[in-house]
Amino acid sequence: MRPRLLFWIPAALRLLIVLAGSAVIGLFAGPVVALSVALLALVVAVLVQLNYLYLLAGWLDNPAQVRLPDGWGAWTDIFSRLYRLRRDDERNRTELSEWLARFRQAMSLLPDGVVIMDDVLFLEWCNPAAERHLGLKDERDKGMRVTNLIRNPAFMDYIILGRYDQPLTLSLRERKLIVQIIPFENRRQILVTHDATETERIEMMRRDFIANASHELRTPLTVINGFLEIAASQPELDRATRGAHLQLMAEQGQRMQNLVEDMLTLTRLESLDYPLRVEQVDMALLLDRILREARALSAGRHTVTLVNEAPDMRGNADELHSAFGNLASNAVRYTPAGGSIVLAWRLGNGGPQFSVQDTGIGIRAEHLSRLTERFYRVDKSRSRETQGTGLGLAIVKHVLLRHDASLGIDSQPEQGSTFTVTFPMVATVLPA
Repeated sequence: MRPRLLFWIPAALRLLIVLAGSAVIGLFAGPVVALSVALLALVVAVLVQLNYLYLLAGWLDNPAQVRLPDGWGAWTDIFSRLYRLRRDDERNRTELSEWLARFRQAMSLLPDGVVIMDDVLFLEWCNPAAERHLGLKDERDKGMRVTNLIRNPAFMDYIILGRYDQPLTLSLRERKLIVQIIPFENRRQILVTHDATETERIEMMRRDFIANASHELRTPLTVINGFLEIAASQPELDRATRGAHLQLMAEQGQRMQNLVEDMLTLTRLESLDYPLRVEQVDMALLLDRILREARALSAGRHTVTLVNEAPDMRGNADELHSAFGNLASNAVRYTPAGGSIVLAWRLGNGGPQFSVQDTGIGIRAEHLSRLTERFYRVDKSRSRETQGTGLGLAIVKHVLLRHDASLGIDSQPEQGSTFTVTFPMVATVLPA
């Protein structure tokens, strides 16, 4: 009611003023002149109103570009109220845009995919994770039906059945995805995707580790238990046979002990409660120790030499001994008698490097990427002969991760292998 009064009261007053003025003029100039003046004033007032209506119509057509006029009389209040409404609307739009930008930024940082669809599954928006998981492109695929973009029979069945209370697990684009559709509002649905590939890989590694560890422990236990049963059932065994049995049991017991020690070492290296204890490592002393151990394991069957051309470094001596010792012992185990092994400590362009070069049986290219996996063996039968636990290179990998180092492998079948460990330059201790 108030805006109407603000508009009509001044207009009525102006009309009364015009009529009163015309009456006064009529007293002095006659009724014809008074009527002409009144008619002219009314025409001017109508034109002014029409002009303001024209300006208002232009502003309503394009409020963002056209400026509101200042107005006159009641139009001043009308235009000022429209200006306040416009200003409030712009502020609300700005806040809404900021919230929308924050929402999209937050959604873009999520590791899970989010796809917003309408009630008939047309794509409205998706975050980068969903683009990676499902092969979508927000700008390219917006407005297209999701079932035409994700062509997977299991996904189509999930859509048709409409059992959205349970997630769906499907294999798509070499990934294992867990997807679920969540209806919200009346005409919107959200498709959420979770990449379970890494989780599945870790779970598979855990199962494989338990299975392999059980298998590795079962073999020596079977041997030991078998000989114990023979000793219990045949006490009259001669001394030579009993001695051979005891020797085999001791070897199998040592194998179990080595395996358990390697598993404990891996557990310790992976534990967050076991931080790296950094110290200055006397590389000459460490390398000489590794050389002596390699020669002892070789028992004169190989030529083992050492090249030391780099200064000391900072790291953990025990862990480095474990890593370097595993590389050297592997070279001895997989190099035929008469071969040569070179242990080298040099200063490369990227930093200090420890390398083990042998003339052994070599490794085919398809095996190189998996060598550091636990219990992975290129030749299982030969690994049993060499008494390896299958955890040596896994230990090497974790030691190098703790020292920010990298492992490079160059190998040719029947020609030999070179394992090179490269440490960062900051690990070098330059002589004073």
